[in-house]
Amino acid sequence: MARPIVAFLSDFGTRDHYAGTLKAVVLGVCADATLVDIGHDIPAHDVMAGALELAACYRYFPHGTVFLAVVDPGVGSSRRGIAADTGDYRFVAPDNGLLSAVFRDTPPKKVVELTERKYARPTVSRTFEGRDRFAPAAGWLAKGITLTWLGKGVTDFQLLDLPQPLADATQISGEVVRIDRFGNLITNIDRRTFEQLAAGGPIGVRAGAHDIGRVVATYAEAPAGELCALFGSTDHLEIAVNAGDAAAHLGLSRGAAVTVRLAP
Repeated sequence: MARPIVAFLSDFGTRDHYAGTLKAVVLGVCADATLVDIGHDIPAHDVMAGALELAACYRYFPHGTVFLAVVDPGVGSSRRGIAADTGDYRFVAPDNGLLSAVFRDTPPKKVVELTERKYARPTVSRTFEGRDRFAPAAGWLAKGITLTWLGKGVTDFQLLDLPQPLADATQISGEVVRIDRFGNLITNIDRRTFEQLAAGGPIGVRAGAHDIGRVVATYAEAPAGELCALFGSTDHLEIAVNAGDAAAHLGLSRGAAVTVRLAP
């Protein structure tokens, strides 16, 4: 029988003990779990960044993986903790919209509030619920309990207003939603929407006040230092500089406008 997998995403970083403590608590409940770090460098308190990173990777994990996601600026407040089952995967997170992009792709079959105290640590810290409430719940799910044992079902879970591209017959208006560690500006313009417009003739791409030279298939297709656009691993349009940092080069950040237009 395969060992259960628990995957972690947080804004805790790796300098402090927080991420390691989450793992310790999960292993205390389910000692044979395989632990995988998606990453702990989500910008502090940036729920949308966490939501998009989680959505970019979860479907590549084996079915049955439990995801523990903690980006929680409302820690200790009245916001709920939740667990969700999408059929192939289960998720534990604060109820602050962190699962929005996953739910957009795969609507959950069941969501529960983490109310059953026997699946939490005896004392729940007001500043570290990831350790005391979320990590034990993830450990118990990995151990094989049914989602509904964790608490009562809810249907009014929080969802972020994720930006969507707007398209008409002549252009697509989108924006930068993520910037990866290489400085690539990843937009919300998907390949299908782009290709529908591009079928109408030559197109031009503009990011902020900057015209992008051309659309390429790979980074290496552009000479080193050249600005270009391409579809990256998530099948969304990216603005990149081969062997460079497009965000720094253009002075753009998340939310910057990106437009694709048919050439006149």
